[in-house]
Amino acid sequence: MMKIAALATLLASASAFAPTAQSPRTSVAQNALIDEAFGISVETGNKCPPLGRWILEDANENGIKWWQNAEIKNGRVAMVATIGYMVQKFGVHMPLYLGPSGSNAFHPESSKDWLLSSTTGVTFSDISHAAPLDTIGMVPAAGWVQILFAAGLFEFAGYKRQWTDNNPIPGNYGYDPLGFTKREGGWDSKELTKLRMMEIKNGRVAMMAMAGWLSNESIPGALPVWHP
Repeated sequence: MMKIAALATLLASASAFAPTAQSPRTSVAQNALIDEAFGISVETGNKCPPLGRWILEDANENGIKWWQNAEIKNGRVAMVATIGYMVQKFGVHMPLYLGPSGSNAFHPESSKDWLLSSTTGVTFSDISHAAPLDTIGMVPAAGWVQILFAAGLFEFAGYKRQWTDNNPIPGNYGYDPLGFTKREGGWDSKELTKLRMMEIKNGRVAMMAMAGWLSNESIPGALPVWHP
C-alpha cells in the first residue's frame, strides 16, 4: 500500500511537466474555473497540469474547493511528517521521553524504560531505535484508536468550519494562534496571499519528500540522492 501511494504521488507530480493536453469534454468556462483556482502557479505555466485538469473536468466550484482542502491538509501533514521522520532518523527525543532518569534530547538512554504497551512489552526505548516504518507496527491497537479518534475530531471540526459555516477560503479552519489573518487587509492582503501560496508549495515539496523517503525505506536504493 505504501509503495502504491508513493507511486501515485510521483505520477501526479510528474504530470506537471508533461505537455498540456486539454480534454474536448472540458468547456472553456470549466477551464477558466480550474485555472483560476488558488494554488495554480508559475511552475506549471499558470495552468492546471493535465492530470489535475482531467480529475477536475466535471467538478463544480465546491468540488474544486474540496480538492484544494485535501491538498492543503495533506501538505500540512506531510510537512509535520518530514520533521518527525528526521527526528526519528537522527535519534533526537524530548527530555524524559524514555524513562524517569538519565534521558535528554540527545542521549535518550535511561536506567529504566517506560512501557508503551504493557500487553506487547514494547517500550519507548524500542521505538526510539526502530526505523520510521517499523514503528508503525509497534504501536498497539489502543494507540491507533486514540490516533484515529483525534484525527476524526480534527476532520469534523474542519468540515464544520469549511462547509457548514460556508467558509470561502480553503484551508481556513478558524484556528490562527499566531494571528496571521488579523494583519491589515486580512485574507485579501498581498502578504497573506503570498504566505498561503508558500504553504501550498512547501506542502507539495513535503509530500514529494515523504514519498521518496518512504519508497527508499521500503526499497533500499530507490531514492538515489541524499536523504535522512
